[in-house]
Amino acid sequence: MARKRVPAVGAFDLALIREALLDALRKLDPRRQRANPVMLAVEVGGIVTTLAFLAGLAEPGAEPQLFAGLVSLWLWLTVYFSNVAESLSEGRGRARAASLRASRTGVAARRLSIPSADAPFEDVVSTGLAVGDHVLVRENDIVPSDGEVVAGAILVNEAAITGESAPVIRESGGDRSAVTGGTAVLANEAVVRITAAPGETFLDRMIAMVEGAERRKTPNEVALEVLLFALTGVFVAVVANLFPVSAYSAAASGQGGAVGLVVLVALFVCLAPTTIAALLPAIGIAGMDRLFRRNVVALSGRAIEAAGDVNVLLLDKTGTITLGNRQAVAFVPVEGRAYAGLVEASLLASYADETPEGRSIVELARESGAAGTVCPPDAVFVPFSAQTRQSGLDCGSVRYRKGAPDTIAREIAAAGGTVPPDLEAKVTGIAAAGGTPLAVSRDATILGVVHLKDILKPGIRERFEDLRRIGIRTMMITGDNNLTASAIAAEAGVDDFLGEAKPDDKLRLIRERQDEGYMVAMTGDGTNDAPALAQADVAVAMNNGTQPAREAANIIDLDSDPTKLLEIVEIGKQILMTRGALTTFSIANDIAKYFTIIPAALVGIYPALSALNVMGLATPSSAVLSAVIFNALVIPLLVPLALKGVRFRPIPADRLFLTNLVLYGGTGVVAPFVGIKLIDLVVAGVLHL
Repeated sequence: MARKRVPAVGAFDLALIREALLDALRKLDPRRQRANPVMLAVEVGGIVTTLAFLAGLAEPGAEPQLFAGLVSLWLWLTVYFSNVAESLSEGRGRARAASLRASRTGVAARRLSIPSADAPFEDVVSTGLAVGDHVLVRENDIVPSDGEVVAGAILVNEAAITGESAPVIRESGGDRSAVTGGTAVLANEAVVRITAAPGETFLDRMIAMVEGAERRKTPNEVALEVLLFALTGVFVAVVANLFPVSAYSAAASGQGGAVGLVVLVALFVCLAPTTIAALLPAIGIAGMDRLFRRNVVALSGRAIEAAGDVNVLLLDKTGTITLGNRQAVAFVPVEGRAYAGLVEASLLASYADETPEGRSIVELARESGAAGTVCPPDAVFVPFSAQTRQSGLDCGSVRYRKGAPDTIAREIAAAGGTVPPDLEAKVTGIAAAGGTPLAVSRDATILGVVHLKDILKPGIRERFEDLRRIGIRTMMITGDNNLTASAIAAEAGVDDFLGEAKPDDKLRLIRERQDEGYMVAMTGDGTNDAPALAQADVAVAMNNGTQPAREAANIIDLDSDPTKLLEIVEIGKQILMTRGALTTFSIANDIAKYFTIIPAALVGIYPALSALNVMGLATPSSAVLSAVIFNALVIPLLVPLALKGVRFRPIPADRLFLTNLVLYGGTGVVAPFVGIKLIDLVVAGVLHL
């Protein structure tokens, strides 16, 4: 069934733009601007030049009033454009959260006195539920809060949360027991134990995360901010010392004068790394937004960025690589027994078995010629138990059983029957092919074996090939025996596997890989995956998994598709590449401005600097103003790139570095020369500066 994606919100949606323009004005408050030290310094510069402009109005002749006023205006616009970029990215998250917030309402709930569907209940509002309460949910109910099914099974529509139109089964006693508040029950009834307090549900966390309110800065982002802050400090010191140096030089040479305050501020703003500083917040927030459009929720920006560096991926088999429920694919009679007899006995032994495996046996048997077989009304169902390791049906005096081959063989031998000599070979053959054999008997006779198979998720092998191409090594982890694990690993196309794995084996394996210097990602859905998920650098939990698995993860896949990690990795790399590309552009951008600002500021003292005016700018004043205007305009021009991200391509790191250097570094050098020259023509022609 086609996937119903989260609605896309365009970067330039008119409603978002209006809100971003207003929010950008509110962000001009210096108390809010403190989060971005570079832009705070630019704002302080704008305040200084504005005061200089006002002083010039009061004392004509102190400094050209038009020049000071225009420089002040464009400095304020530089800060404003930076705020618009951040507000746009935040607004996209808020827009998507609005639809989720509509689901976060108080709904009626049946709180049970004891965890039983037959127990008395009281009607309460979902906001009054506490962790540990048990509620009864029925057809057409809305699940009142996050929880786990502890009795029964229900068909749930999770479209309100995941966008998925196909319903899913949630049942007790397995790794498909978690339910999310706000989803709708389509059929049956179940007892749900509440696992989240009001205000702390998965939906509440999703809303907070997509709005960006809880986004934590990544280590690379923090390191880049430290670098930007250090560069800003260096340029402040350089500009502060330029005034006494220029004053001394002017006095010594007898020509020109000290560099004016407005020019000094303009020089600082043009040389400081304002471009990347302005766009840095938008890059991280936009990364989380792009993930959410793919139905993936990251608990922090740190997790997305770490995904960009992943080189080892561990995957739980059941429910991750495979569909999760084994299905019957063949009936294999032993020598001397009829195929039709095995099919009929298999159907009767599974007639009342409501497990997914049992239902698949009945379905395959009917397709294989036993469509007319019916169960006698007086038949007695024998449920499966861990002690007997078998289940079946007693039809009068005839006993039909299916179960573990060794158990069935021992029981037949104890009853005086004969174990077929080829049984072991057929069981071993199925296991070697990655299947699970179930022996089937009628009274004291073994008729054959049912071949149960773990069904791979569609397209899984191709996705593993994609992961391999971008340098990610895949490893399957399963509790199956090594023979079965080997067959499934080969069919799925993973690079390695670990069979007969227990929870501590998974944890040990992750620690070993991390000690070797690898960045490890893991996907899982079961409670037994929780310790390993908590240890992994990137932990992707399936939304249809258990509550402990979701709580241990730092990324939640709402589609419960383990191969989604490929998209998560690509977006993580997009963030790193986008930040690197814009940093390269920003630094290269300054090269052209050196040829604009430095000669314009000091040509009066050092006439020889006019040789550096390679663009032929009209006057020192027009050159400075043109550089300031370009510095401001380049920010909104790069907003689409910051929000969309650099397209990821699986190429080697050295080639990627060279591409960025040529493309963004080259553009960063050339664009200012062209832009400043064009702006100077307008400034000189219109304003006559």
